[in-house]
Amino acid sequence: MLFKEIVGNEVAKTRLLKTVRESRVSHAQLFLGPEGSGKLQLAIAYAQYINCTNRTETDSCGVCPSCVKYNKLIHPDLHFVFPSAATGDTKALSKNYIQKWREYLLANKYHASFNDWINFLGVERKQAIINKDDCNEIIRTLSYKQYEAEYKVMIIWMAEKLFHASAPKLLKILEEPPEKTLFILIAEDQDQILSTILSRAQLFKIDKLNDDELAIALQQHYPVDPKMLRRAVNMSDGNYIAAERCLNQIEDERQYFGLFTNWMRACYLNNIVKINTYMNEFSKLSRENQKAFLVYGINILRQCFLIHFGSSNIHRLDEEEQVFVRNFSAFVTPNNIGAFSKAFNDAVSHVERNANANILFVDVSLKIHQFIKLVATPQASVKK
Repeated sequence: MLFKEIVGNEVAKTRLLKTVRESRVSHAQLFLGPEGSGKLQLAIAYAQYINCTNRTETDSCGVCPSCVKYNKLIHPDLHFVFPSAATGDTKALSKNYIQKWREYLLANKYHASFNDWINFLGVERKQAIINKDDCNEIIRTLSYKQYEAEYKVMIIWMAEKLFHASAPKLLKILEEPPEKTLFILIAEDQDQILSTILSRAQLFKIDKLNDDELAIALQQHYPVDPKMLRRAVNMSDGNYIAAERCLNQIEDERQYFGLFTNWMRACYLNNIVKINTYMNEFSKLSRENQKAFLVYGINILRQCFLIHFGSSNIHRLDEEEQVFVRNFSAFVTPNNIGAFSKAFNDAVSHVERNANANILFVDVSLKIHQFIKLVATPQASVKK
């Protein structure tokens, strides 16, 4: 991975390059940033640059033996640890899934999403973590000398998934690592990381992509209609992974819009017959599409709420969605937005846990009717 192949993050790139040029590479660094911000790409490009045998002032050469191996993620001094879970006879240990990990990263242009990864691994119904065996393996691996590179690099992806009972095993090696060892921890939620881990790593914050950077990144890989591209950018809030997902789900979202608006009208009227009809439609969706539909609903409700304060990004929606948001905003207020958000987020969690779709949908429908009643007035209506 070359720095020039990463769209955006120019400030982060400059800072990383400077640490190498000035020989100030901190032995333990925490790359903290939102999903889809390119932090894993930056970590790999940074490690490749450090170990490149013919680097320039601004990038790796891309053709030396070290770079060739880095591009295939097979360099013997590049190590990955990531959340996993047992499958069949395979023990939950990163090195047991390294081939799948490489396949996943190369197919996704070095971008990684926790939910996408566990789905790819086929362990979505299990708790994927970085366990004590991974921690022991880190210590064992780093006890050996590097094979051929200047630095041994250990990238720990989703460091917040370090099992709390196991994380203390790493404290000593993080504080006093072997010579020429680089730890790069990658995380999205600082609050979930143990303070003892945080205190031993230099924090390096990475911002989300802006709309122009995101559009350029998508154009490189998706030759799609400009209108579809702009919609994906508008809906993803700087998250490259979410934008990719949106491009792949444009047609699904048209279906989501129709189902969501009709569902809200049925809930407003407390029309059980129609609720049952839409329940059947919801049940026919795959589990991932059920989650995507609920997340879509959360976004629409958020826009309905924000419109009261003049801060809604309603211009990011298409015309039909804008009309619905303006009409339905009368029923999404400070009095019930918290309840709406909790109900939908809980529903997403329940879908992930394989809840019965029919029971779940009816339960949420009855709750929505109650939320609407909190603010319904004779003047307000859900237009057909």
